[in-house]
Amino acid sequence: MKLLKKNQIVIYVIALMLMAVAYLNYTTNTAEQSVEASLQMEARDDSNTANIGDATLVSSNDVLSNTDTVNESSGNSTTVSNTESSNTTNDNSNSNSETTQTNAQTSTDDDYFTKSKLERDTMYSQMLESYENILNSTNSLETQKQSATDEIKKINDTKNSIMICENLIQTKGFENSIIFVNGDSISVIIKSDELTQEEVAQVQNIISREMNAEIENIHISTK
Repeated sequence: MKLLKKNQIVIYVIALMLMAVAYLNYTTNTAEQSVEASLQMEARDDSNTANIGDATLVSSNDVLSNTDTVNESSGNSTTVSNTESSNTTNDNSNSNSETTQTNAQTSTDDDYFTKSKLERDTMYSQMLESYENILNSTNSLETQKQSATDEIKKINDTKNSIMICENLIQTKGFENSIIFVNGDSISVIIKSDELTQEEVAQVQNIISREMNAEIENIHISTK
């Protein structure tokens, strides 16, 4: 009876041991599977991390490359823009300089005609005053007074003819002109760069008709 109990106890112990071994195997397998799964997940995570890192790196390079390209393009554009701006500024400066020179030349020419006419008219005024003094002088002879009267008429006729001729010349398209009379010789100065043969003939005809001058005594020049 005692032997039977001992055998039963041994069987129980063996059964418990087998159960313990089975449980340990199961636990070990489960742990290994968990570890393996964890390793696989970590490997995938590492792979994803590596891929993300690579993608970021490539993106960064692309951004840097694009940035450099943009900077270079911007730099080139700025250089071209600055060059064009500089050329435009130089062109404007040259244009302004030429305009200034032209205006200065025009002003000088206008001053010449204005000043010359004033001096001419002053000369005629002084001559008229001198002849009038002869007329009004009690000491003047009748012959002197007659000569003074003739000269006054001649001067007034010359002044009137000059005014008519200068106005007629202006109607031909010339901005300004001045006429000097010295005896039979008549000098005409026209404000122009050059004159055509037709224009010269027009001026000669005006002077010849209005001042009763010979063509060979009419001298035309430009200013």
